[in-house]
Amino acid sequence: MKNIGIRVAKKFYVVWQGRETGIFTDWNTCKKQIEKFPGARYKSFKTQGEAESAFAGHSVTVTTSTVKKKATRQTVKTYSAAEVDAMDTDTKIFTDGGCEPNPGEAGSGVAVYRNNKVDELWYGLYNPKGTNNTAELNALHQALIMAKDEIDKEKSVAIFCDSKYSIQCVIQWAVGWEKKGWKKQGGEIKNLELIKEMFALHQSIKAKVKVLHVNGHVGVEGNELADRMSIMAMESKERDFALYREEFNLKAILALRAG
Repeated sequence: MKNIGIRVAKKFYVVWQGRETGIFTDWNTCKKQIEKFPGARYKSFKTQGEAESAFAGHSVTVTTSTVKKKATRQTVKTYSAAEVDAMDTDTKIFTDGGCEPNPGEAGSGVAVYRNNKVDELWYGLYNPKGTNNTAELNALHQALIMAKDEIDKEKSVAIFCDSKYSIQCVIQWAVGWEKKGWKKQGGEIKNLELIKEMFALHQSIKAKVKVLHVNGHVGVEGNELADRMSIMAMESKERDFALYREEFNLKAILALRAG
């Protein structure tokens, strides 16, 4: 008698809130990101296209650890490379953080564009026992500090970050957390002291700075450069936040290992 193989349909799992966010192709990896994670938000999809569309912010019904909610509440718009390029802003600051493994060795990177040209690259804040979320927050924190300096020089500023977690912590969730005495329903607020500092800084400049989301590795040059700087931070173990002083050979920098 012939054995008949049964083909199991592959699923794609989107995690909007978890230890790591993104699109995963197997349940066990997805489960590691959401199990016992307060407020975890995730959903499975039958095709990669549906998963990518949902992760980019389109409205879907999202599974949470307790109840189904609509993702349209407190969503973050994702900007394409074309939209970023077309934005008429004096200074554009791109951020990224990485951690290998997670938790593990972490570092942050920033790319600063002035008049749509790369002007500065920064890397550092190495932590041998960090997390991806902390590295992303650290990068965004440095960008907010830089944004304040640019605003003081009467420049228009936009920050582009590929971590929805970091953006929402600082510009959405922290508003409610502060009103509740820096507490949230369902568990502790991780990275609380850093978030408090970032929230206070953002509140002081929020009328003059945009904090926007871009997806990683989709052709946004500034995001790619910030990513390479985060890898450089981990490999160099630079604990300060250091200015990249080598010649700007963008082709060579972008050819470095990606995170």
